Amino acid sequence: MVISDNKLINEIKNVYELNINSLLYTKEHVDERYVKSVKLLSTSKKIIISGVGKSGLIGRKIVATFSSIGFKTFFLHPVEALHGDIGLVESGDCAILISKSGTSEDIIRLIPYLKSRMVKIIAITGNDNSYLAVNADIVLDGSVSKEACPFNITPTTSTLVALAIGDALAISMMIYNNVSVIDFAKNHPLGQIGKNLTLKVRDVMHANDAKPSIKSSASFRDAIIEITNKGLGCVCVIDNDLKLKGIITDGDVRRVLQKYEDIRGLKVETIMTKNPVSIKPDVFLSEALSVMEQRDSQINVLPVTDTKNIYLGIIRIHDIVRSGL
Repeated sequence: MVISDNKLINEIKNVYELNINSLLYTKEHVDERYVKSVKLLSTSKKIIISGVGKSGLIGRKIVATFSSIGFKTFFLHPVEALHGDIGLVESGDCAILISKSGTSEDIIRLIPYLKSRMVKIIAITGNDNSYLAVNADIVLDGSVSKEACPFNITPTTSTLVALAIGDALAISMMIYNNVSVIDFAKNHPLGQIGKNLTLKVRDVMHANDAKPSIKSSASFRDAIIEITNKGLGCVCVIDNDLKLKGIITDGDVRRVLQKYEDIRGLKVETIMTKNPVSIKPDVFLSEALSVMEQRDSQINVLPVTDTKNIYLGIIRIHDIVRSGL
């Protein structure tokens, strides 16, 4: 049978309509059971999530969410559990079991073994009278009027609702346990947020023998040689106590060469930019980049100093870009 484009569009809209209405129904049935679940999960040693088939796939995604916000969570396949994996389970854990019908044979067989280990059970199910619901400590309503599937068979709307319940628990856990954006970033070191909030100047700066430096009494020629040897586009000028006094960049060198025909008598202290903008090693890279970009004329290098203005190293805008920030 050939279906018209308009009819197909309407069918697609019907899927969204059904899913939206099911989520609204789930929202209206949020009650103290969610509060109890959040408190129970927050005091558990570990969080175990289990389900079969599509429910299992949803469970794995919920595991990923809980883990990403810092809670010890793992997926326990109900069949593999009874072939050794239940050894990971211990008293004080809490299990979230997902089953639309609440009568999945694999889930039912798992329940007594969880209870024997004093594990609390939160059920996400659409059947309050099922074996799963009756034996759970907390039941969260995951019922739907029908699946989006035209035959009301393929798990679609029910898995969406189960996922939404898992997300609601995870976000509530974040709020209840005061999980900060810094905590989140620690678990996402390669993500954009992680890089913004975990990488610091000290992680990418050029320090020790790699940092270009010269005394203020040195000649301009010596400064050029140090810039060339270190290859970072600048040299920092320091005093005998290693404190930062100034900086000479590639741009400064070009301007001096344009101004003076004879550079043999030039000293560093007469050429350098005095008291240059600097940054501390524990500053996040995002802030360092902001300092570089918000100057009247963008600067490409920043000296790194400690609280006593001791010169520690150099960070370039190229280093920040290379970090993937």
